[in-house]
Amino acid sequence: MTVAGIIQGYTQSTKRAEWSAYSLAAQALAAQRLEQTRACRWDTQASVDQLVIANFPSQTVLLDMPVIGTNGFYATNVTTITVISGAVPQLRMIRVDCTWRFPTTGRVFTNTVATYRSPDA
Repeated sequence: MTVAGIIQGYTQSTKRAEWSAYSLAAQALAAQRLEQTRACRWDTQASVDQLVIANFPSQTVLLDMPVIGTNGFYATNVTTITVISGAVPQLRMIRVDCTWRFPTTGRVFTNTVATYRSPDA
């Protein structure tokens, strides 16, 4: 029973480490998309507004994981931009949901990042 317990513990720790790697890769993808929204131009004085949902459609991208052959795993980034305040000071909430499937169990997980942003000028 001791050997079976050790093997079970090793198996569980391996699955948790694998899940952590997938979750971290998905979190990095969500953060990357969030940085893209933060880098776009939103200048109210020049009437330039690139921070609109049309500029950030849903995207399915390869998770940044070691790949052997064709075993790559994909995640889907969905960006939501919500107007919090249209009056001065203007404020928008940016939320990115990165949805991915854990290959060992087939369960679907979502990593979410969110921030607020005001115009550049």
